[in-house]
Amino acid sequence: MTPITIYDIAKEANVSVSTVSRVLNDTAPVRASTREKIMSIIAKHQFQPNAQARSLIKKETGTIAIILPDITNPFFPEVFWGAENEARGLGYTFFLCNTAGDYNRESEYLSMLREKRVDGIIFLGGRINMQTCPDDMAQELIDVGKRTPVVLVNGNIAKGGFHRVYTDEGAGAALAAEHLLELGHKDIAFVGGLKELSTTMVKVRAVQKKLREHGLEIPKDRLLLGSFSIDDGKREMAKLLESDNPPTAVICVNDNTAIGAMKTTIEHGLSIPRDISIVGFDDTPLASAVIPELTTVSQNTYQLGKLAVDKLHELINQRQVKKQTVLQPELIIRQSTGPAPR
Repeated sequence: MTPITIYDIAKEANVSVSTVSRVLNDTAPVRASTREKIMSIIAKHQFQPNAQARSLIKKETGTIAIILPDITNPFFPEVFWGAENEARGLGYTFFLCNTAGDYNRESEYLSMLREKRVDGIIFLGGRINMQTCPDDMAQELIDVGKRTPVVLVNGNIAKGGFHRVYTDEGAGAALAAEHLLELGHKDIAFVGGLKELSTTMVKVRAVQKKLREHGLEIPKDRLLLGSFSIDDGKREMAKLLESDNPPTAVICVNDNTAIGAMKTTIEHGLSIPRDISIVGFDDTPLASAVIPELTTVSQNTYQLGKLAVDKLHELINQRQVKKQTVLQPELIIRQSTGPAPR
């Protein structure tokens, strides 16, 4: 059977093609009786407008993309959840691009999305979190941004001029350190993350700054960077506990490493928080699912995704949008922190 076209609908309704188009796209008023007749014919034939053809006319595809580095890290699905719900409400569909931490795959996705003519891109992690992004990788994203609206979440490209939505992670790390100091802890360690990434080092610097205000610091042997996984948290925590002078409290780069640290602590026969306090970062669903429940810093992940879509929508519609939207973190105190051991 030959598919019905907009021309067939116009002929059957005895109206012009432009009238049918106005009904389909809701771009101009159409008499109620005429609209009802056209919609009846559309329903009868189960007509579906050709999205590709519509995109050629409207210069829009109704699709946006989100590029993220690790779909298995609970932080990123939480951001995506906020973004997708907001996007659906605005009439967009989503491309989800998981790079698995591969910068080459980021480039492949950027090329593909340009070919797909998406209306906009939300970018998380990867190159935008590097302390020093190579010039060619930075320029690649800048070139994409000249053709397609791009919003960065929790990251930046120096001199890229991108619109950004981010949580003040330094302020969040300072909240974690202040909480432990108020509990009487002086021997504090930091676990997880990569020194090449700004999202790690901004937390480390904020914790060190807060400790120095109290005449303290994190010694080198208690600053154990590595990665962001549960296994990494377990491994680095084992080094701390098997040292000659274990800390009484640990701040972790994210909730994954914090949960790994908690597992190793319990396996060593220690009690949380009686023997050692542990703080995470992100407030993912895992934080309230473990026992004891994890004290952590909320980044308002759902809101990050929602606001990124709102900003992207404004850019797609060529409206004036402020460059930066900053969210303030919140310390969520649960069961994994307590007074320093005497």
